[in-house]
Amino acid sequence: MSRTEFMQGNVACAEGALAAGCRFFGGYPITPSTEIAETMARRLPKVGGVFISMEDELGSIAAVIGAAWTGARAMTATSGPGFSLMMENIGYAAMTETPCVIVNIQRGGPSTGQPTRASQGDMLQCRFGSHGDYSTIALSPSSVQEMFDLTAKAFNLADRFRVPTFLMADEIIGHMRERMTIPDKVEIASRPPLPEARLPFEAGEDGVPGFAPFGSGRAIHVTGLTHDERGYPDTTDPEAHERLVRRLVAKVESARREIADYEVVNPDARVVFVTYGAPSRTVQQVIHDHPDKGIGHLRLRVVWPFPEFALAEFPDARVFLMPELNMGQISREVERHVGQPVVPIPKLGGDLHTPADLLRALEAYL
Repeated sequence: MSRTEFMQGNVACAEGALAAGCRFFGGYPITPSTEIAETMARRLPKVGGVFISMEDELGSIAAVIGAAWTGARAMTATSGPGFSLMMENIGYAAMTETPCVIVNIQRGGPSTGQPTRASQGDMLQCRFGSHGDYSTIALSPSSVQEMFDLTAKAFNLADRFRVPTFLMADEIIGHMRERMTIPDKVEIASRPPLPEARLPFEAGEDGVPGFAPFGSGRAIHVTGLTHDERGYPDTTDPEAHERLVRRLVAKVESARREIADYEVVNPDARVVFVTYGAPSRTVQQVIHDHPDKGIGHLRLRVVWPFPEFALAEFPDARVFLMPELNMGQISREVERHVGQPVVPIPKLGGDLHTPADLLRALEAYL
């Protein structure tokens, strides 16, 4: 039986991970994500899992990658400065096609910035933060319920596409408390096995190789170097490198419709808000308070790969308004895909947009 709880967002994230079968957490405490580690430290030993507090965030993501290769569903949680330290090994996870989940409860930056204040300043970093060409998946919750639901979903996406998958929340959602429902069970997708006749990095039609964890009886060579389908380094052949990198990108980008998750409100609107995370809540309040204004809303639960086709759900739109807790990171992505004006509504300093902020922005277009 499902049960209703009054829960903090970070705790809901941990509960979602546990429900999805996460059995390894490697982390290092950092505000404002620490409650996730605290909850996992209490709960994992009770379900046969392993919690380890590493010496820093470099060690944390390395431990998660190692645990994933033993077959465990593995996760870490961090915030801005720790996220930056993880970037090299996130690239390693992309190159080695290691399924794992990285939770980033975003705070104000750059550097140590505002440890206790909200931000969405890492949205481009999770897509482009490590060097080279690769693609990732990033989910962005806007409620405590979605902290649970999207964390669980992130594990299935990580396993389905063999890719590091991000839960990009912000301090507001991480620390707020709401009523939410914990289901009696969640969907747990199994990792596609590696067929006997296939090489370790030989992909099927979907571009994703089967997964054979250490100890499964298959001899797997894992390297961050350019490698062939056997997993052996092949660093001087331009064709081998191009073939590998194009596949790493295409396996995610070609499945953007399968991965996409978004909500459309008032598709016939001429003025449309595009949001993800906490600013979605202010837009929902404005629409609730002013139903006569015909305001549209595209709310993204998955930001990367960016679902540009979702913008076509508003065929009459003449302007897109984008409130973000940054200087306009995802608004640049929207601009790439529409011919209409895209108006950023940036908010810095840690406060959420108020309804009055958004109403002032609307005045010029209603």
